[in-house]
Amino acid sequence: MISVLIAEDQAMVRAGFRLILEAQPDVTVVADVADGLGAVQRARELLPRVCLVDVRMPGLDGLEVTRRLAPHTHVVVVTTFDDDEVLDRALDLGACGFLTKDASPGLLVEAVRSAARGEVLVSPRVVSRVLRRSVPPVPGTDADVLTPRELEVVRHVARGLGNNEIAAAMGVSVSSVKAHLASVQGKVGARNRVGIVTWAFRAHVVAG
Repeated sequence: MISVLIAEDQAMVRAGFRLILEAQPDVTVVADVADGLGAVQRARELLPRVCLVDVRMPGLDGLEVTRRLAPHTHVVVVTTFDDDEVLDRALDLGACGFLTKDASPGLLVEAVRSAARGEVLVSPRVVSRVLRRSVPPVPGTDADVLTPRELEVVRHVARGLGNNEIAAAMGVSVSSVKAHLASVQGKVGARNRVGIVTWAFRAHVVAG
Protein backbone atom coordinates (compact mmCIF):
# COMPACT_ATOMS: atom_id res chain seq x y z
CA MET A 1 0.00 0.00 0.00
CA ILE A 2 1.35 3.44 -0.96
CA SER A 3 0.95 5.92 1.88
CA VAL A 4 0.48 9.53 0.76
CA LEU A 5 0.50 12.90 2.52
CA ILE A 6 -1.16 15.84 0.75
CA ALA A 7 0.13 19.38 1.37
CA GLU A 8 -2.10 21.97 -0.31
CA ASP A 9 -3.50 25.24 1.04
CA GLN A 10 -6.79 25.09 -0.89
CA ALA A 11 -9.31 22.89 0.92
CA MET A 12 -11.24 21.95 -2.22
CA VAL A 13 -8.08 20.87 -4.03
CA ARG A 14 -6.98 18.80 -1.04
CA ALA A 15 -10.36 17.12 -0.91
CA GLY A 16 -10.24 16.41 -4.63
CA PHE A 17 -6.79 14.84 -4.44
CA ARG A 18 -7.91 12.72 -1.49
CA LEU A 19 -10.98 11.45 -3.34
CA ILE A 20 -8.95 10.55 -6.42
CA LEU A 21 -6.22 8.77 -4.50
CA GLU A 22 -8.40 6.94 -1.98
CA ALA A 23 -10.38 5.46 -4.86
CA GLN A 24 -7.25 3.46 -5.76
CA PRO A 25 -6.86 0.01 -4.20
CA ASP A 26 -3.12 0.46 -3.66
CA VAL A 27 -3.10 4.01 -2.22
CA THR A 28 -4.00 5.37 1.21
CA VAL A 29 -3.94 9.04 2.26
CA VAL A 30 -2.49 9.22 5.77
CA ALA A 31 -2.92 12.99 6.21
CA ASP A 32 -3.66 16.25 4.43
CA VAL A 33 -2.33 19.61 5.60
CA ALA A 34 -2.75 23.24 4.55
CA ASP A 35 0.74 24.66 5.08
CA GLY A 36 4.39 23.85 4.61
CA LEU A 37 5.35 23.59 8.28
CA GLY A 38 2.52 21.15 8.87
CA ALA A 39 3.68 19.13 5.87
CA VAL A 40 7.20 18.73 7.26
CA GLN A 41 5.99 17.92 10.78
CA ARG A 42 3.37 15.38 9.73
CA ALA A 43 5.68 13.75 7.21
CA ARG A 44 8.30 13.23 9.89
CA GLU A 45 5.68 11.75 12.20
CA LEU A 46 3.87 9.51 9.72
CA LEU A 47 6.69 8.66 7.28
CA PRO A 48 4.51 8.51 4.13
CA ARG A 49 6.08 6.98 1.07
CA VAL A 50 4.91 9.89 -1.14
CA CYS A 51 4.15 13.55 -0.41
CA LEU A 52 2.07 15.66 -2.81
CA VAL A 53 3.28 19.23 -2.30
CA ASP A 54 1.91 22.51 -3.64
CA VAL A 55 4.49 25.20 -4.46
CA ARG A 56 2.76 28.20 -2.87
CA MET A 57 1.75 27.52 0.73
CA PRO A 58 1.82 29.47 4.01
CA GLY A 59 4.73 28.95 6.38
CA LEU A 60 7.12 27.15 4.06
CA ASP A 61 6.72 27.07 0.29
CA GLY A 62 6.65 23.77 -1.53
CA LEU A 63 10.24 24.03 -2.73
CA GLU A 64 11.53 24.38 0.83
CA VAL A 65 9.30 21.50 1.90
CA THR A 66 10.79 19.45 -0.94
CA ARG A 67 14.32 20.34 0.18
CA ARG A 68 13.60 19.15 3.71
CA LEU A 69 11.70 15.98 2.82
CA ALA A 70 13.22 14.71 -0.42
CA PRO A 71 16.17 12.91 1.16
CA HIS A 72 13.72 10.68 3.06
CA THR A 73 10.38 10.88 1.21
CA HIS A 74 9.38 10.75 -2.46
CA VAL A 75 7.95 14.20 -3.28
CA VAL A 76 5.62 15.06 -6.16
CA VAL A 77 5.24 18.80 -6.74
CA VAL A 78 1.75 19.78 -7.91
CA THR A 79 1.31 23.42 -8.90
CA THR A 80 -0.44 26.00 -11.01
CA PHE A 81 2.88 27.75 -11.59
CA ASP A 82 4.62 25.48 -14.07
CA ASP A 83 7.40 27.84 -15.16
CA ASP A 84 10.72 26.28 -16.05
CA GLU A 85 12.59 27.81 -13.10
CA VAL A 86 10.21 26.15 -10.63
CA LEU A 87 10.49 22.84 -12.51
CA ASP A 88 14.30 22.93 -12.54
CA ARG A 89 14.48 23.91 -8.88
CA ALA A 90 12.03 21.20 -7.80
CA LEU A 91 13.94 18.48 -9.64
CA ASP A 92 17.29 19.79 -8.37
CA LEU A 93 15.94 19.53 -4.82
CA GLY A 94 15.04 15.90 -5.36
CA ALA A 95 11.37 15.90 -6.39
CA CYS A 96 10.21 12.66 -8.04
CA GLY A 97 7.39 14.30 -9.96
CA PHE A 98 6.13 17.62 -11.29
CA LEU A 99 2.49 18.04 -12.28
CA THR A 100 0.28 20.99 -13.05
CA LYS A 101 -3.08 21.15 -11.28
CA ASP A 102 -4.93 20.66 -14.56
CA ALA A 103 -3.33 17.22 -14.94
CA SER A 104 -5.80 14.40 -15.35
CA PRO A 105 -6.75 12.25 -12.35
CA GLY A 106 -5.13 9.27 -14.03
CA LEU A 107 -1.84 11.10 -14.40
CA LEU A 108 -1.94 12.15 -10.74
CA VAL A 109 -2.31 8.52 -9.70
CA GLU A 110 0.45 7.41 -12.05
CA ALA A 111 2.75 10.14 -10.68
CA VAL A 112 2.19 8.82 -7.15
CA ARG A 113 2.89 5.25 -8.21
CA SER A 114 5.99 6.29 -10.15
CA ALA A 115 7.29 8.29 -7.18
CA ALA A 116 6.72 5.32 -4.89
CA ARG A 117 9.03 3.34 -7.17
CA GLY A 118 11.60 6.14 -7.05
CA GLU A 119 11.00 7.10 -10.68
CA VAL A 120 10.58 10.65 -11.98
CA LEU A 121 7.40 11.65 -13.83
CA VAL A 122 6.96 15.17 -15.22
CA SER A 123 3.68 16.32 -16.72
CA PRO A 124 3.91 15.66 -20.49
CA ARG A 125 2.56 19.15 -21.20
CA VAL A 126 5.44 20.67 -19.29
CA VAL A 127 7.93 18.48 -21.14
CA SER A 128 6.42 19.53 -24.48
CA ARG A 129 6.67 23.22 -23.60
CA VAL A 130 10.30 22.94 -22.54
CA LEU A 131 11.16 21.05 -25.72
CA ARG A 132 9.39 23.60 -27.93
CA ARG A 133 11.48 26.36 -26.40
CA SER A 134 14.86 24.70 -26.12
CA VAL A 135 15.16 21.84 -28.63
CA PRO A 136 14.06 22.29 -32.24
CA PRO A 137 12.22 19.27 -33.67
CA VAL A 138 14.13 17.26 -36.26
CA PRO A 139 12.45 15.73 -39.30
CA GLY A 140 12.52 11.98 -39.51
CA THR A 141 10.62 8.81 -40.29
CA ASP A 142 10.85 7.26 -36.81
CA ALA A 143 7.07 7.35 -36.54
CA ASP A 144 6.93 4.66 -39.22
CA VAL A 145 8.09 2.08 -36.69
CA LEU A 146 4.82 2.41 -34.75
CA THR A 147 1.45 0.94 -35.61
CA PRO A 148 -1.55 3.28 -35.96
CA ARG A 149 -2.85 2.18 -32.55
CA GLU A 150 0.54 2.83 -30.96
CA LEU A 151 0.61 6.30 -32.50
CA GLU A 152 -2.84 6.95 -31.08
CA VAL A 153 -1.64 5.93 -27.62
CA VAL A 154 1.40 8.21 -27.95
CA ARG A 155 -0.78 11.20 -28.81
CA HIS A 156 -2.97 10.55 -25.76
CA VAL A 157 0.13 10.31 -23.57
CA ALA A 158 1.33 13.64 -24.95
CA ARG A 159 -2.01 15.16 -23.93
CA GLY A 160 -1.32 14.07 -20.37
CA LEU A 161 -3.88 11.26 -20.11
CA GLY A 162 -3.38 8.35 -17.73
CA ASN A 163 -3.76 4.71 -18.73
CA ASN A 164 -7.40 4.41 -17.63
CA GLU A 165 -8.35 7.54 -19.57
CA ILE A 166 -6.50 6.35 -22.67
CA ALA A 167 -8.31 3.02 -22.45
CA ALA A 168 -11.67 4.79 -22.23
CA ALA A 169 -10.84 7.10 -25.15
CA MET A 170 -9.74 4.21 -27.37
CA GLY A 171 -12.35 1.68 -26.25
CA VAL A 172 -9.76 -0.88 -25.19
CA SER A 173 -8.65 -2.43 -21.92
CA VAL A 174 -6.06 -0.90 -19.62
CA SER A 175 -3.88 -3.97 -20.16
CA SER A 176 -3.96 -3.27 -23.91
CA VAL A 177 -2.84 0.31 -23.29
CA LYS A 178 0.02 -0.94 -21.12
CA ALA A 179 1.02 -3.40 -23.83
CA HIS A 180 1.03 -0.64 -26.45
CA LEU A 181 3.11 1.60 -24.18
CA ALA A 182 5.63 -1.16 -23.55
CA SER A 183 5.89 -1.77 -27.29
CA VAL A 184 6.35 1.96 -27.99
CA GLN A 185 9.06 2.27 -25.34
CA GLY A 186 10.93 -0.66 -26.84
CA LYS A 187 10.67 0.63 -30.40
CA VAL A 188 11.71 4.24 -29.72
CA GLY A 189 14.10 3.63 -26.82
CA ALA A 190 12.07 5.54 -24.21
CA ARG A 191 12.37 4.64 -20.52
CA ASN A 192 9.08 6.24 -19.43
CA ARG A 193 6.21 8.53 -20.44
CA VAL A 194 8.46 11.58 -20.48
CA GLY A 195 10.74 9.81 -22.92
CA ILE A 196 7.77 8.94 -25.11
CA VAL A 197 6.66 12.60 -25.22
CA THR A 198 10.21 13.73 -26.00
CA TRP A 199 10.44 11.28 -28.89
CA ALA A 200 6.95 12.18 -30.16
CA PHE A 201 7.78 15.88 -30.30
CA ARG A 202 11.08 15.38 -32.09
CA ALA A 203 9.55 12.95 -34.56
CA HIS A 204 6.64 15.34 -35.29
CA VAL A 205 4.13 12.83 -33.96
CA VAL A 206 2.62 15.67 -31.94
CA ALA A 207 2.46 19.31 -32.96
CA GLY A 208 4.96 21.77 -31.56
